[in-house]
Amino acid sequence: KRSRLIVDRRESTLAESGDFLIPRAEGAIDDRHILGELGDVLTGAVRGRERDTDVTLFKSLGLAVEDLAAAHHVAERAEASNQGISIELGGRRASLE
Repeated sequence: KRSRLIVDRRESTLAESGDFLIPRAEGAIDDRHILGELGDVLTGAVRGRERDTDVTLFKSLGLAVEDLAAAHHVAERAEASNQGISIELGGRRASLE
């Protein structure tokens, strides 16, 4: 209740996040409890933490674009440092001949 709530996407949180919707239905918080989206923090439009005593909570609903961005970042870092192995995923590929 005393946390500074940051979400990945406001619309998704308001529509499907039980972690938000249940306390809202109980009257503990309301829609204004969401300070902004992660992108707002990254661009500086919203401050994630203002004091050492702040509790900042990030609620992620697992948007696919976030998963893809994280996987891309990890793969690039692994390739740049010559770590890991590369494997094909997804079954048969059609021949281009």
